[in-house]
Amino acid sequence: MRPAPSHRGPAVTSRTRRYIADPPERYSPCDIRLSVSRPPRIEGFRYLGLYRYFITFCTVHRAPVFTDIRLGQSVVWQFRRTCRERKFAILAYCLMPDHAHLLLEGTDRNSDLRMVIKTAKQSSGQRFAARMKRPLWDEGFHDRVVRPEDDVKRIARYIIENPVRAGLVRSPSDYPLSGSDMWTMEQLIDSLW
Repeated sequence: MRPAPSHRGPAVTSRTRRYIADPPERYSPCDIRLSVSRPPRIEGFRYLGLYRYFITFCTVHRAPVFTDIRLGQSVVWQFRRTCRERKFAILAYCLMPDHAHLLLEGTDRNSDLRMVIKTAKQSSGQRFAARMKRPLWDEGFHDRVVRPEDDVKRIARYIIENPVRAGLVRSPSDYPLSGSDMWTMEQLIDSLW
C-alpha cells in the first residue's frame, strides 16, 4: 500500500478546522455545515489507487430513512455490489438512520474513490427515488484518507459502535445495518476489550 498524502485537505478555515483536526470519535461529519454544497477534496490528490478511506455521507435533510431495515439492507447490498465491481473492499460499514459510514480500501491501482461513491449512491438511491419520489442522498461526501500508521481496526470499531453511542442498541452486534467484509462482528467486538 502506498503512503497516504502528507496533508489532510485544503486550506483550513474556521468552519472546517474541527473536521480536519479532530479524531473520528469526536464528530460526525454530517454535523458540520460548510458553505459549499459539496465538501472539498484534497487539492492535488487523485483518490486513485491502493488507499484506505473513511467516508461519510448523509441522507437528504438528514431524513431517518434507515429506520426501515429492509431499505437499509438493500442499500448495503448495492454498496457491496458496487465496491466489488469497482475494486474496493468494505472494511467496515454502518447505516445510521440518517447517514452512512464506510471504511473502504482500494484493491487495485485503478480503484477510483470518487467513481465508487458516485456509483454506490446512484445505484442505492435509484430504487428509493422511484418509490418515494425524492432523492435519498445529500450531495457529496466527507472523506478522510487513512494514513498507513493509522489503526484501521480502531476506525472500523468506531464505525460499528455508532449505533451504541447513539443509544439505538446496547451492543454493536444487535444492529442489523453494520458490519465488515474483512472481520466478523465478534472479532471487532472482542478487539474493543
